[in-house]
Amino acid sequence: MPLPEKIIVDHEAANTLLTRKVTGRLPGVPVQTLLPGQNISEFTTRDNSLVIYLKHYRGKFLRPCPATREYRCCGYQIIHIGENCPLNCSYCILQAYFQDRILKVWANQEDLWTELDVEFGKDRTRKFRVGTGEFTDSLALEHLTGYSADLVGFLNDYPNVCLELKSKIIDLSWMRRASSTRGVLPAWSVNSPDIISAEENGASSLEERLNAAGRCADNGFRVCLHFDPIIHYPGWQKGYSKTVEMILDYLKPEKIAYISLGSFRFMPGLKDEIIRNHPESDYIYNEFITGMDGKTRLLLPLRLEQFGYIAGKLRQGGISEQLYFCMESDLVWKDVLEYTPRELGGLPKHLLNLAFR
Repeated sequence: MPLPEKIIVDHEAANTLLTRKVTGRLPGVPVQTLLPGQNISEFTTRDNSLVIYLKHYRGKFLRPCPATREYRCCGYQIIHIGENCPLNCSYCILQAYFQDRILKVWANQEDLWTELDVEFGKDRTRKFRVGTGEFTDSLALEHLTGYSADLVGFLNDYPNVCLELKSKIIDLSWMRRASSTRGVLPAWSVNSPDIISAEENGASSLEERLNAAGRCADNGFRVCLHFDPIIHYPGWQKGYSKTVEMILDYLKPEKIAYISLGSFRFMPGLKDEIIRNHPESDYIYNEFITGMDGKTRLLLPLRLEQFGYIAGKLRQGGISEQLYFCMESDLVWKDVLEYTPRELGGLPKHLLNLAFR
């Protein structure tokens, strides 16, 4: 990751442990304090330079995934630790959400610990499957913040919680804080090597991700993989075949907790951002329709073809019950996997069982 242009700190977060940690690890980067009544726009530049904003967050840290009722949701819950990402993936939804390069990190961790203790501690028989990779990459800023390591250490006392760390980069420093291999699911987004090379700017290669996944498996952790977004492009069969072959080279099926399959989908505003920020990315001109949730999706026959092809390759390699679809209808489930989430007892329950197996 390139060095940020500056660090902006909420006055209320100036003396927190996390603020001291980040500023200490970036000694040459100027630090500016945001005082009451000031707006962060006063401190940012027009050239969209990278800025880290250590913010005193006042919202809910634990929240449900922003799913839609029209498609099957996995029941994942988000531990909200910050917003935006230093990577520059062309298809990333965050560029439509935030439209800037301000990396927000919630610096008031003590408030986070208090909220999580209340939620996870009031009924120790209730199990939670949580993660931090919804509004940011779980590990992209780990070398500066140590946030995932702090979470892993905190959750050692909550065996009813399974934490998924989803990323496109490699940082396994959190592993030293885990007292058990059962409470953490290291996870990586995977894609065709062609897509990773052309569209996932700043991310680790597929080989690096799978090598890290293999190292986690060798240390007793089960891992998760996410084919999301699957992109339709000339030669996609060869590209995704290569991905599956590499997965099977690095991981035994029993070391994989689950694998999601999700087709490229986007809210209307994202297309303009991709055209503006990544004009060379022509997959945006594929054959799309508007889905039941208002998002633009690849035509159903094309989605079914890709899902069937990739799922078939994974099944041939011994990976079957771990497969699930991210935000798809029962029709897709039945056509490709020959069953629906209801036959599994519901997708949230099924994934919870796989996570705690």
